[in-house]
Amino acid sequence: MIFRNCAGGVVFCGDKVFLLRNEKEEWVLPKGVIRDKRLAQDVALDRVFKEAGIKAQIISPAGQTSYEFYSITRHQPVCNRITWYVMRADTLDYRIAFEQGFTDGDYFPFDAAMDKITYSQDKALVSVAYEKYKSMEK
Repeated sequence: MIFRNCAGGVVFCGDKVFLLRNEKEEWVLPKGVIRDKRLAQDVALDRVFKEAGIKAQIISPAGQTSYEFYSITRHQPVCNRITWYVMRADTLDYRIAFEQGFTDGDYFPFDAAMDKITYSQDKALVSVAYEKYKSMEK
């Protein structure tokens, strides 16, 4: 099995959270693989910008998730371990990276986002991140 360390962001602006829809029609959060000894927080900020065009600031760690899948190209299982950060954006501006296979994305009110998010562990992550975000924005 290949183990990959990744990082991503749960981006909030006001009372909304940003989601992306990938080529599998799954609603997900921006994230990417950590390479070249980069710091997790730098990769998370970079992926949020590259995948969504959002310039955000990290306000808190959000937690970690992991998932496994079988890589057809590598002919073996892969485990992605993701370190997440709660982020704040100052505007609702974004740009979807269609060239990376994303098909849609937007900021959604918390309840609508929870209805859209595909994976249960992402729902739990966004729920925890939202509570941290609200407590820090007071």
